[in-house]
Amino acid sequence: MSLQTELKSWIFPTNLETAEPPALEQKAPSTDRLRIPGADGTPTVVTFLRHCGCPFAEKTFLSMRDSASFHPDICFLAVSHSDQESTDHWLDAIGGADKVHVIVDPDRELFALWGLGVSSFWHVLSPWSMWSVYRLGKDEGIWNRPTESGTRWQTAGSYAIDGEGKVKWGKVAQQAGEIPDFEEAVEAIGR
Repeated sequence: MSLQTELKSWIFPTNLETAEPPALEQKAPSTDRLRIPGADGTPTVVTFLRHCGCPFAEKTFLSMRDSASFHPDICFLAVSHSDQESTDHWLDAIGGADKVHVIVDPDRELFALWGLGVSSFWHVLSPWSMWSVYRLGKDEGIWNRPTESGTRWQTAGSYAIDGEGKVKWGKVAQQAGEIPDFEEAVEAIGR
């Protein structure tokens, strides 16, 4: 990890053509890499993370991992836009994936398919986001970790999809510090 790598995460990335985010009761996007619903019709909760190293991504992942341990009948997926090596290193640093399946999407194609584009300066560096990152560190000990790859400008989002592939819960994060409630997601798909 170098200062150059850390600074690279602040460079504004290529803005991809982004689809509209899936609406409630709409069929969720599905590809070979992120098949919705799964072959057996298992409900799915998916979260698209900010960069590996972001304290909000860490809190989101830890919350998802906790929910996954209580709901083995639901498939929990986390999508990282950091590269495979950085994602693996980050997962090791935060205690592993456990029952969460992790998909690595360094080209951010899955993010774009789900309506998750590049955020604004205000989204990342607003006073609310800065206060949230401070409180997360102070209250829970979750601080910034080194950013080995990925971009700080990628928007996050989370969704719950039923066994028929319909979106029952979720949205694009409105600010960097927004942490989804995965138990609410579980309730939305009737589990």
